[in-house]
Amino acid sequence: MHDLKQLRADPAGFDAALRRRGVEAASAQVLAADAVLRTMQTSLQGDLARRNEASREIGAAKAARDQQRADTLMAEVASLKERIANAEASERGLTADLERVLAALPNLPADDVPDGLDEQGNVVEKQWGQPRSFDFPVLEHDALAARHGYLPEAAARIAGARFAILSGGLARLHRALGQYMLDTQIAAGYQEMAVPLLVRDEAVYGTGQLPKFADDLFRTTDGRWLIPTAEVSLTNLAREQIVDAETLPWRLTALTPCFRSEAGAAGRDTRGLIRQHQFEKVELVTITTPETAVAEHKRMTAAAEAILEALELPYRRMLLCAGDMGFSARKTWDLEVWLPGAGAWREISSISDCGDFQARRMDARFRAKGEKGTRFVHTLNGSGLAVGRALVAVLENHQQKDGSIMIPPPLRPYMDQLEKLRPLDE
Repeated sequence: MHDLKQLRADPAGFDAALRRRGVEAASAQVLAADAVLRTMQTSLQGDLARRNEASREIGAAKAARDQQRADTLMAEVASLKERIANAEASERGLTADLERVLAALPNLPADDVPDGLDEQGNVVEKQWGQPRSFDFPVLEHDALAARHGYLPEAAARIAGARFAILSGGLARLHRALGQYMLDTQIAAGYQEMAVPLLVRDEAVYGTGQLPKFADDLFRTTDGRWLIPTAEVSLTNLAREQIVDAETLPWRLTALTPCFRSEAGAAGRDTRGLIRQHQFEKVELVTITTPETAVAEHKRMTAAAEAILEALELPYRRMLLCAGDMGFSARKTWDLEVWLPGAGAWREISSISDCGDFQARRMDARFRAKGEKGTRFVHTLNGSGLAVGRALVAVLENHQQKDGSIMIPPPLRPYMDQLEKLRPLDE
């Protein structure tokens, strides 16, 4: 949600920032709705004040035994009550209308975010590791996985397209990745949480998926939503709270299933394990003060990069341009891992600083010691990492000529020190 005071002060700047994201100017529409609401509120406040004043005058008239004046004042109060009730209903409607307009507008990009409307405007800031040279024809992950216990046909019979069943050593490697990444993030200072997978409208609205991206989510028959990421549950821990600044930052992590309808991704990555309706992910969330948000963004990004480096997976860090960021983000770094089978870089983590955008939607505040007022917290989130995509990267980068997979050393303690995953068709 946006700061109306800031918008009123600089509507041209607001529109310019929206245009950087490829969104049409909206300040005129917002300010028009805001003006109508504020006029209504001023009138309502006047009626409330007059009602209170007239009520006091009724008491004075009765004390003076001036019944005629008392009757006149009581009639006025009755009329005011009816007018106030109608005005309060109108105020609620106008407030909802204004919030709907604001809720549809994405966060404004930070000043150091590059211009650009799509991935062509993204900037490579760092590349780690050299893609491995192979002396044999490399396979893509789905072909490799099929030799190790990937059962796409069975998954399709049970659940339909874009679901996966893994068996045997492949399932074990998938589990090892999730546990290793979670343990590593805990060691890096993130507190493990076990959170709901089903949430209410307010939670998904708070992190920015509603109302605009409802079609990308799964909804249950009782009106709850399956989480698209644990970001929703973790970030909403601060919802409608005023927290002590001395307790911040909150650094949180969770390994959960995630559910996405992928309604906006038709025709993209339909093969294999890249883009699934159900997948697991280690999520990182930080809730902090405005003064420490930039440092926390760097810290979170480093925590995700450490996983890729430990697993010896070449990657690059991309600074996303204004038009390619997610709805709630003001600045985003994507980590893209190299997939030799596909011959391409693929996103495996997105780490975003959301400023106070989500906090305003959640009414999440903090109070500093010695200060009477409160301020909105700043929220950050990122993947540390997506388990399925990490599995894809391990399969493709650590494949051997005979179809076996070398298990990266950090994962071996989770697999009884197994060094190599051998294909089932040997």
